[in-house]
Amino acid sequence: MKIGNFSLDKKKTAIMGILNVTPDSFSDGNLFFDADSAVERAKEIAKEGADIIDIGAESSRPGSQAVSEEEELRRILPVVKSLVKELNISISIDTYKPKVADECLKLGAHMINDITGLTNSKMLKVISSHEVPAVIMHMQGTPKNMQKNPQYKNVVLDIKTFFKQRINQAKKYKINDLILDPGIGFGKTTEHNLQIIKHLKKFEDLNYPILIGTSRKSFIGNITGDAVNERLEGTIASITIAALNGADIVRVHDVKECRKALQVADAIRRAK
Repeated sequence: MKIGNFSLDKKKTAIMGILNVTPDSFSDGNLFFDADSAVERAKEIAKEGADIIDIGAESSRPGSQAVSEEEELRRILPVVKSLVKELNISISIDTYKPKVADECLKLGAHMINDITGLTNSKMLKVISSHEVPAVIMHMQGTPKNMQKNPQYKNVVLDIKTFFKQRINQAKKYKINDLILDPGIGFGKTTEHNLQIIKHLKKFEDLNYPILIGTSRKSFIGNITGDAVNERLEGTIASITIAALNGADIVRVHDVKECRKALQVADAIRRAK
């Protein structure tokens, strides 16, 4: 699968660097809220070794409030416009709003990362018209309520059923380049998250690349007791195990450190 100029390679775990152009994201909110600081951070992410930059302009942390389409466009369009001109790197747009996706793709973005799992038919039409890859993420509920007592019969099998339904719907719109993200922390308890990472190989027979986003998330803090910006070691442990269990892409804040960890993990995985 090609994402812009980047091609996924089974021998190397791809790194998606996180760029939040928001005032309230759980880890880096307000750090890169203005366009200039966001562009500079994107350049750092690229230099640190990211293969893809994932730009989001609405926080999806637990309990967060949605922002208007107009506000999301105001935040994200100047950043995308600059990065398309200044960086030769694949750009993913973290949005569930069809108009935001359409406007960013018109500027030259390469992929859509939809936390609502392509459940909006208008989003399916946008992705189909631009012929770009898309991430189907699983979330139980909405960011505002997703962590209020999430329950599953079997978290892995339930998510797998959801993926099958969304894949079938995407195919009706002739969308074939799909990436599956089980949505760590999106309507899951700590135990659910651990089960997903441990049993990641159960998603492989769907025959689509798998994306995992564990970076700095609360389940790590629940295990280690660390504050949000002290979870690098836990992040590295989780993405390393995810890579060994079949993840094709990891979405992270700390690109440089995670890249080095994955170089070792990938070398071990390739060993005969």
